[in-house]
Amino acid sequence: MSEEILRTSSEEEEGSSNFIHEFVKEDISKGGRCEGMQVHTRFPPEPNGYLHIGHCKALVINFSTAEKFGGICNLRMDDTNPAKEDTEYVDAIQEDIHWLGFDWGDRFFYGSDYWEQTYAYAEELIQKGLAYVCELTPEQFREYRGDLTHPAVSPYRDRPIEESLDLFRRMRAGEFPEGRYTLRAKIDLASGNFNMRDPVLYRIRYIEHHRQGTKWCIFPMYDFAHPIQDALEGITHSLCSLEYEDHRPLYNWVVENVSVPFRPRQIEFARLGINYTVMSKRKLRQLVEEGWVDGWDDPRMPTLCGLRRRGYTPRSIRNFCERIGVSKVASTVEYDFLEHCLREDLNEVATRAMAVLHPVRLTVVNYPEGKSEEFEVENNPLDPASGSRTITFSRNLWIEEEDFMEEKVGKFFRLFPGNEVRLKGTYVVKCTGFVKDEFGKVTEVLCEYDPQSRGGNPADGRKIKSTIHWVDANHCFEGQVQLYSNLFSDAEPDAAGKNFLDCIDPNSLQVLEGCKLESGLQEAAPGSSYQFMRQGYFCVDSKYSTPGHPVFNRAVSLKDSFRKKEG
Repeated sequence: MSEEILRTSSEEEEGSSNFIHEFVKEDISKGGRCEGMQVHTRFPPEPNGYLHIGHCKALVINFSTAEKFGGICNLRMDDTNPAKEDTEYVDAIQEDIHWLGFDWGDRFFYGSDYWEQTYAYAEELIQKGLAYVCELTPEQFREYRGDLTHPAVSPYRDRPIEESLDLFRRMRAGEFPEGRYTLRAKIDLASGNFNMRDPVLYRIRYIEHHRQGTKWCIFPMYDFAHPIQDALEGITHSLCSLEYEDHRPLYNWVVENVSVPFRPRQIEFARLGINYTVMSKRKLRQLVEEGWVDGWDDPRMPTLCGLRRRGYTPRSIRNFCERIGVSKVASTVEYDFLEHCLREDLNEVATRAMAVLHPVRLTVVNYPEGKSEEFEVENNPLDPASGSRTITFSRNLWIEEEDFMEEKVGKFFRLFPGNEVRLKGTYVVKCTGFVKDEFGKVTEVLCEYDPQSRGGNPADGRKIKSTIHWVDANHCFEGQVQLYSNLFSDAEPDAAGKNFLDCIDPNSLQVLEGCKLESGLQEAAPGSSYQFMRQGYFCVDSKYSTPGHPVFNRAVSLKDSFRKKEG
């Protein structure tokens, strides 16, 4: 999978097309079905949850395909199912799409906007003898469904047109209870594609719709409503995931048999799968409602709002979606590659800073008491325009516990008695001893600095094998840092035979209090990204940070296991 990703990335950079683009080129070329037309796509999310990284692939494909061909893309809320929709999700979906950098202009619609026209097309099918009102109960419907060697059965298939039309109108008027009748298309009860065995087009539901209220008590099925909506909006290419491939004959049947103004072309692509996560909205909702996570925007969730809160950038997610490519074959992408795309982006744009997450005091015993020096350090070595910042150095510092050992073990080149290290951007120091408390824990490391090594380079040219980060104890503040990792410890928590809740990693969030951070970070704005030297990339939490008290979320560690495996 990794080699395929890298190859796709190279092809994208060279401007190569995927199979969808080839179909579009064919359609808009001379003599094609869309010759002279503007390419027009749509993204039709169901507003029954928050968008996640799986939806993002479809989102990017639809909007970017329109962009590539100078076309337009509609945003349409698929609110066909009245039991699940909520305006909260409608607002969140729009926010997520805008955050990714896409826009639909004034082309924002709801599927329910078309229900009057959809109903009229249903009557048209009845009048053409292509639809009928059926009285089979759900149990009978399953019983009479047939199998590959036996056709389905409906004793109401030959109901007179006038009778079906009358019953259908009375269904709309609310004269019958739920489940009493359905409207079915009259196609082929012996079809090898079960979606074509006289599928249900309308069912009765007495439930309030989030936009239509109680105006309707009959609701169109998605397979009937969707192609009509596409056609009425003038969609040239209906791009959808692979599970709709078997539904394409029904899609085509609908637009060919009702008097819609245009016939869109449906093209399918494989859905996005990522290991160490689940993509089912039902399961994501369960995680939220049962309190396994801190809401839909929990940074461990695959939702776009969760990824955004964790510190993911729009460019990293768009790059990820573009570089995994578009395929007809289902595959699972490594979560490592998503993290790689984030590192790649943040490495270029994130401001550098120093933060000590597990602090131990470092005392520079030969540095004068009360003295303080200022040093200039770069904000981002890859971006000279980002400038520099001033840090202070004094006798009293903080370093990471793991940067000191009482006795050297293996290839350890940081602080231990007698060894020298470079303190980032300032001086070379040599460990001279340490102090323990009554429990034997090291509470203070002692060192001497080399005054001739200002900037980190010894005057005599001796080589220093290690550079460590630090903060000035007199010019820092204590902050909270949240270390996130994958919510699931199992690479396939959604696999058959598993309860995904049993795969949750109880250590996927570690909250660190009392971390020592550069004083300049205290006023960091929510959403700001930083690279904490030797620690990883961090983002100021947008949910729990308050003025003067930022909370930092680890977006991703510095270790790039994807590239390590590639190399």
